[in-house]
Amino acid sequence: MPRAAELRDRWRATSLADVWLRPSDWYHPAVDALAEAVEADRSPVAAAQRLGAARAVAGVGMGEALDDVMCLYRTTGCPTDPAALRAVAVGWAESQGAASQASVRDPSTGLPTADYLGERLREAYGEAQRSGTAVAETACLVVLDVALDDLDTWRRTARSATVGRTLDQVFGEGHPMAVLTDGLYAVLTSRTNVTPHLAQTLRRVVEKNAEILGLAGAMRRPTRVWIERLPATHADAVDLLGHLGR
Repeated sequence: MPRAAELRDRWRATSLADVWLRPSDWYHPAVDALAEAVEADRSPVAAAQRLGAARAVAGVGMGEALDDVMCLYRTTGCPTDPAALRAVAVGWAESQGAASQASVRDPSTGLPTADYLGERLREAYGEAQRSGTAVAETACLVVLDVALDDLDTWRRTARSATVGRTLDQVFGEGHPMAVLTDGLYAVLTSRTNVTPHLAQTLRRVVEKNAEILGLAGAMRRPTRVWIERLPATHADAVDLLGHLGR
């Protein structure tokens, strides 16, 4: 559509002159779709939402993305369509939400990351402070180490997925857990749940599941399980997670 292409080029020039920060990342195929919709006087909503999502993925702020679309309408000489701006904002926000969710999950295990566990620890320390108790007296970390060097990608991924499922089986819902680094996992749990047989039970279930799936050779043997006492402050607990991860 030549006229839509001309509109796109005028839009780009206006945006780069007035609001856009980095000329090299302005173009995206959704730009063409939105220019075509505006030129043909069709609903801009679908294209604008797609563009908003693309801007979020590229690291463009919502304000800059909205200002850019306002430049499009200024180029046409028509009033800005509020539906287009709303669609850009919705697409941007949804994309950011999905990225945030993904960032707290390790893709191979489905378990949260150490950053997520650090935030759950923040909640635990805050609750203990409000109730006048000490976290170290009520909670602890159960740490599981199955790490081995020199595993290929497939065996490493399969092992991680197996351990993730096993931790869900043993501890169930309601226990914050995370993968700290490849082969090393931690579960935040109440000290009342830590029995003398917990480490043995967890080790046995992990190793049994690995044998069933043909992954015994991908696990550290014997599997290491230990109880880590929590320090006095949240900052120290975050440092502890970092130390364990190294």
